[in-house]
Amino acid sequence: MIEVRIAHTAHLSPADRRAARALLDIVFDDLDDDDWEHAVGGMHAMVRDGADLVAHGSVVQRRLVHGGRALRTGYVEGVGVHPDRRGEGHGARVMTELETIIRGAYDLGALGSSEMALGFYAARGWRRWRGSSAALTPQGPRPTPDDDDGIHVYPLDISLDIEGEIMCDWRDGDVW
Repeated sequence: MIEVRIAHTAHLSPADRRAARALLDIVFDDLDDDDWEHAVGGMHAMVRDGADLVAHGSVVQRRLVHGGRALRTGYVEGVGVHPDRRGEGHGARVMTELETIIRGAYDLGALGSSEMALGFYAARGWRRWRGSSAALTPQGPRPTPDDDDGIHVYPLDISLDIEGEIMCDWRDGDVW
């Protein structure tokens, strides 16, 4: 039986956190501790089929700067579906829950996508950022041109110039 659970990181058991990390290690061959750190501290959507975790995603709060404003952003992290269970709608179940959280709590949704998932996000209404990107590092703003093609936004009731500049807050590991 398929069950979707929504919970804050604080309400996940150690076993739930281990299962999510293990799933993401299977899904992403290059997942490191910084990537996992980015996926915790917010709300998780977890899809189980019986005892098996088949899909996971989370949304964490970040600040993105655009058009002279710091925007409270629901940033999507750690979205993955077990390779044996792809094509069954589990990724859509996860994103439906995360998008509901974003619509209810944030000015904007954003994520960094792999090449493989570009069509998935576009079909859900996520818009590919067409402008430049940067990160606000401890040394000041730093352009992040290598990330430009994978940044997506989920605009809500704010005006965005998707061909302008967007800047994310600093964090260890991949900033986007």
